[in-house]
Amino acid sequence: MGISKLVLKLLGWKQVGDFPDVDRAIIVVAPHTSLFDFAVGRLYLWSMKKKVYYFIKGLYFWFPLGLFLKAMGGIPVPVKSSSRNLITFSVREFKKRKQFFLIVTPEGTRSATTKWKHGFYYIAQKGNIPVYLGYLDYSKKHIGLGPELEITGNIQADMEKLKRFYIGKNGKHPERFITGYENDEKAQS
Repeated sequence: MGISKLVLKLLGWKQVGDFPDVDRAIIVVAPHTSLFDFAVGRLYLWSMKKKVYYFIKGLYFWFPLGLFLKAMGGIPVPVKSSSRNLITFSVREFKKRKQFFLIVTPEGTRSATTKWKHGFYYIAQKGNIPVYLGYLDYSKKHIGLGPELEITGNIQADMEKLKRFYIGKNGKHPERFITGYENDEKAQS
């Protein structure tokens, strides 16, 4: 057993689901309510022996923090990038590498919000990149990957499917995680 897997086990976490057998994908991860999510997620990904990347504002890449961020898979993004430029930048990053897994937290914040970001959707669409649903559930101490999210072109319906997948999965701070469908009858079925 690898060290990362052992540490996860000692912390009480159970790995659920298999990592997709693909060379590139966007991994949407929620709930994201604590900085501790990064540590647990990193242990999980190391235990799966997967190199993953994430985008972070370029202003955080000062010495020595920048060295750490890059070592952890951070890719600096210009602070004043428009959405369109970021999508083009992202697709270009996918094309640069034979293997590329991009981690995205759609809430865009660790605070409570129902307005999730859609950038990953447009990146997937433009680059023809599969999207998988990753999660941390602190109530069960489960971390893993769920199904692939089919990108149909109907963003509203696809985002609803995505949000419904996360109902019942609790962040470290459950009060900070809202899908907007918690009280919906369809969500319970």
